Amino acid sequence: MTETKTPARGADRAPIPASWDYAPAPEARDIVKIADRYGLFIGGKLVEPLSRQRYTTLDPSREEPLAEIAQAGKADVAKAVRAARDAYTKTWSKLRPSERAKYLFRIARILQERSRELAVLESLNGGKPIRESRDVDLPLAAAHFFYYAGWADKLEYAFPGRTPRPIGVAGQIIPWNFPLLMLAWKIAPALAAGNTVVLKPAETTPLTALVFCDVVRQAELPPGVVNVVTGDGRTGAELVASDGVDKIAFTGSTEVGKAIQRAVAGSGKRLTLELGGKAANIVFDDAPLDQAVEGIVNGIYFNQGHVCCAGSRLFVQESIADAVITKLKRRMSTLRVGDPLDKNTDVGAINSKTQLDKIRALVESGVAEGAEIYQPPCRLPERGYWFAPTVFTNVAQSYRIAQEEIFGPVLSVLTFRTPEEAVEKANNTPYGLSAGVWTEKGSRILAMAARLRAGVVWANTYNRFDPASPFGGYKESGFGREGGLHGLEPYLRLEPR
Repeated sequence: MTETKTPARGADRAPIPASWDYAPAPEARDIVKIADRYGLFIGGKLVEPLSRQRYTTLDPSREEPLAEIAQAGKADVAKAVRAARDAYTKTWSKLRPSERAKYLFRIARILQERSRELAVLESLNGGKPIRESRDVDLPLAAAHFFYYAGWADKLEYAFPGRTPRPIGVAGQIIPWNFPLLMLAWKIAPALAAGNTVVLKPAETTPLTALVFCDVVRQAELPPGVVNVVTGDGRTGAELVASDGVDKIAFTGSTEVGKAIQRAVAGSGKRLTLELGGKAANIVFDDAPLDQAVEGIVNGIYFNQGHVCCAGSRLFVQESIADAVITKLKRRMSTLRVGDPLDKNTDVGAINSKTQLDKIRALVESGVAEGAEIYQPPCRLPERGYWFAPTVFTNVAQSYRIAQEEIFGPVLSVLTFRTPEEAVEKANNTPYGLSAGVWTEKGSRILAMAARLRAGVVWANTYNRFDPASPFGGYKESGFGREGGLHGLEPYLRLEPR
């Protein structure tokens, strides 16, 4: 007979952790297969660039090469525009709207099915945390295709009294901060309206657009309806200058947007611009402070601050300024900076060395001008492009950090005493893309929203998007709207009945 020993109390339990630090929870990199080289997607096929030029796209969190990307030249862009024109005249414009809707539904479903793969690729190439790619970018990208698929066969009802007609070939240029989501914002309404597309993704983040070409192939979209040409600003300039393009849609910096507007002046091309921002996030003394702090953090540190509508100027009513700043600093100390593919990460890598240098220069100017800087203690990785979450207090309206778009995880805090002062300070900027208002009074929310010169005003939340809601700016933040029914208008000729 064998004697059974009873284990000591607690011996079968997991060891007590030495600390409460988060254990790494990395997403698998091998879920996505990245080719060594990519061509251009023209006429339904990946083709070699006629320019024979290439460049390397990087993983910004490791400074490691990911793939060789084609640099499209003038002849390549012209070839893509011809393919789009042929598809428009021979195929896409002749399809029944309900048939076009089926293709959009297919694309939306495939994006959902391949969401994990695309989310990993978005984080690898862009540097954003996988939680954001997985939970924000991919669901919203699919939702935009679903939404506009629903409109494709209802355009006659959407614009009563007018006959909607597609405009032809749309040239679309998108930025590096939301590569796949911006692609969806541009392509979905264009296709729903009956147009064909030549898309140029950002130089540093072309990979999800190139994998989207495979999504298009899976959906069996007719060849030439969607074409993708990669490259730097020279490629974009060729697309803008092309005589075969009927409309240009651009999202990016105000400086480049102004150059595009000058280039298309007098050409007869349609133009929409979604440009920079320096948004005001306004917190009144009756706001729910803990909720407001979460909104402040989401407004500026989401996607490393690489957001055109980031709440980079925080206006706090003077009587609660100390309490808000104390709570904000405490919350910032809990943000985890590091590997974008770690599911615990809150703040990922800066997209490029060029952008990192710009952030550093503007932060140094803030210190030099007399603002008080705070960065929570955090250990930044030795390789890659990183910048710690930053907040400036004692900021004056004239400081560069309060006037210029930083496009990084940097917040400037200013104070106000009355709603009138808040409105005056908030509107004291050449930009007008977005704003946030935090208060328990509905009447105050409506009064502030009416007076703020911003295309989007969030109330007791920030950075929330929906395909049915239009988005766009005033002043140097551009013109035209994307999303919602408004997002269809730039892609249609509305003829009187």
